[in-house]
Amino acid sequence: METTHSADTEYLVRKGSNYGYRIFSILSFPAYTAYILARRGRASFSLNGLLQSTWIGGFVGAAGGGGIAFARYNFTNPEQVRVKRMETAYDTGQIRAEDHATIGGVLFAVLTPAVLWNRARIINLILGGAGLGSSVGMLTHWTRSVSGDTPTVLAPV
Repeated sequence: METTHSADTEYLVRKGSNYGYRIFSILSFPAYTAYILARRGRASFSLNGLLQSTWIGGFVGAAGGGGIAFARYNFTNPEQVRVKRMETAYDTGQIRAEDHATIGGVLFAVLTPAVLWNRARIINLILGGAGLGSSVGMLTHWTRSVSGDTPTVLAPV
């Protein structure tokens, strides 16, 4: 039973880490922009800093989301964790959100360096582009959900 609990906890920690990355990637873009414009002025704003804050924010969110999920599920009743894993595994809305974020992340990780090659450091272009793409994917998912295009609900067999 302990190995099942460990596997369920690991699965939920990965999902929590993924969710934290997506949320902090979305939040770091406007937070960085507002901070720089309010504190330092428009002359200090740079594309390199924006991309760097996006990927650093995403990694902080991934670590935080994974840590919170671990603390929550590692010390919870194994049966409750098992039920939560099943709910999460068959949540088509979350699956679609992850798919959109992954597609956006991969596309922007490739397109951002291609379009903005000499504007920022290459590591910030690739990782920041992935963070921006993940944000665009999440916004696409939310837009589709609000407009009435909800995913079909799957039931466990």
